[in-house]
Amino acid sequence: MFATFNEMRIVSTLIELQRLKRLDRTGWTLRGLPNGTESVAAHSFGVAVTAMLLADEIQARGAVIDTDKILRLALLHDWAESRVGDMPKTAVSYFGSEGRRKAEIAAFADVTKEAGAGSGSYRKLYDGYEARESLEARIVKAADVIDLLVQALALERGGARGLDEFWEVAEADNLPIEGMPRQVFDELISALLEARRTLPR
Repeated sequence: MFATFNEMRIVSTLIELQRLKRLDRTGWTLRGLPNGTESVAAHSFGVAVTAMLLADEIQARGAVIDTDKILRLALLHDWAESRVGDMPKTAVSYFGSEGRRKAEIAAFADVTKEAGAGSGSYRKLYDGYEARESLEARIVKAADVIDLLVQALALERGGARGLDEFWEVAEADNLPIEGMPRQVFDELISALLEARRTLPR
């Protein structure tokens, strides 16, 4: 039995997305941590787990959430990086956030254009994530922030220093999430900050 054209396109997409398993999160590397500290795929796993736990907690407090949508968003939110790489904050200051956003949207469209039956829905999900147009998208962005801080905490527990700038996101109030979901996010941020305060200095 021979693979169909559609199946071959799906395989091609999967092969391309394998790059994310080896693509370093460059923010850590630029701060002197060794290559392999964290891959983009490892980060996506952390975001998916965090988003699932966040969604369950928010649902337990009474909100109605599409958890399938949340997990899909978490898994695909960094697919564009298989083409454009992981652009750290320092690079964005040169390229501009709008330039980065346009590049990632175009790259995501190219990555998914032959991804099989879900191609159109993946692009719609990604566009909605970038616009933060749904509660699910905002929860995944919150999970993205939390996973960054969890990783920073884990590295500091292992002896890394000089990561203070990553914690600035905990002080920033620019996350478009409100009400009870915001309360859950703030509680988790407070718990992370408290865990960090207990580290030896």
